Amino acid sequence: MTEGDHTYTGRQLVLLHPGASVDGLHTLRNKAGIRLGSDADVSGPLTARNSYRSTHGYLVSGLDFAVTKADPDQLRALLATTQERGPIAMVEPERRVRTHPVQSSETATAATTDHDQRYLCTWGLAAVGANTSPFTGRGIRVAVLDTGIDGTHRDMETKHGIAQSFVDGENSHDHVGHGTHVAGTAVGPREPNQHPGYGVAPDADLFAGKVIDSAGVGTDGAVLSGISWAVRHRCAVVCLSLGAPVRPGEPYSTVFEEVARRATRAGTLIVAAAGNGSRRAEQLAAPVTHPANCPSVMAVGATNTSTTIAEFSNTTVESYGGAIDVVAPGVDVFSSWLGGYRQLSGTSMAAPHAAGIAALYAQSTGARGFELWKTLMSHSRRLNLASRDVGAGLVQAP
Repeated sequence: MTEGDHTYTGRQLVLLHPGASVDGLHTLRNKAGIRLGSDADVSGPLTARNSYRSTHGYLVSGLDFAVTKADPDQLRALLATTQERGPIAMVEPERRVRTHPVQSSETATAATTDHDQRYLCTWGLAAVGANTSPFTGRGIRVAVLDTGIDGTHRDMETKHGIAQSFVDGENSHDHVGHGTHVAGTAVGPREPNQHPGYGVAPDADLFAGKVIDSAGVGTDGAVLSGISWAVRHRCAVVCLSLGAPVRPGEPYSTVFEEVARRATRAGTLIVAAAGNGSRRAEQLAAPVTHPANCPSVMAVGATNTSTTIAEFSNTTVESYGGAIDVVAPGVDVFSSWLGGYRQLSGTSMAAPHAAGIAALYAQSTGARGFELWKTLMSHSRRLNLASRDVGAGLVQAP
């Protein structure tokens, strides 16, 4: 994506007070004339019966929020309800989100690449200590919300878990490759036969949610619906290698933050890529992107093979939200791709390293939610770099 102005969908995110889904539906209908469709947290792809084409929007009751299309009069009535002591807490415009842009350093359709075939594991696994960890993520559910998953990939077809699409009219298959690459880093194999190990938590159960369409574009509503789905399925970790740019000084989304806080309190840690808008050689440091800039979302920056901050990795610009929490390997990362393997660079590649490490700690300590967050940060390796760039440091496996 271009690190510039926001794009909005023309729809609204409606945050309800906890447990107020039923009252919220009544208020939306009676005071704003908005009739919501079925809960988006469904067991199949979105269809005409619960898409925007047939209703004003949908309610996600698990985390008490809604996405709606409102005309100007309805929007004014909706905003007025937030001033009352009723079920509606806040209304915000819905953003479009995209997979963070990645720099492709090498494409590999064969089993190995020249860069990595000499080694038993990728440099990223070695940097975070996953290659020597006795923990594998067994019994832990990790949700990757991205462009879907190539379920026919030989390293992915045997993964336990389920796949689900939150993109209207599309199934969960990955036509882009990004989601398959991210999932491979988080839960791919550590000891494959013909190429370096590249998965941090190889025995974790993969829950692949498609929230980005085949054109590489998604919405806040799809992402939040995917988070609710992950919470309902008791996933310990959600990985978001996606986002939207923010301007310096722009506040984080209050709706997304509150939903993230509710998810984390329910035991699901959300880990997100910090964005790739910086050009450090030109002294340009971009702020952490949405939704990683939310305080209850763990923002992950990227390091390179020299354990210094990646040229493109975004940074902490403001003291409220928008802070880098940890860093992980994000340059020349080898992982699964459509029909083979590929090396990519970006904070999109760093986030699944951190998500995989979180799964290892979830297994080794039993920690969940904010406790898991604290565990991950307290065991990160402090780097001799500015905290605004690396937060607590480089994530490390138990």
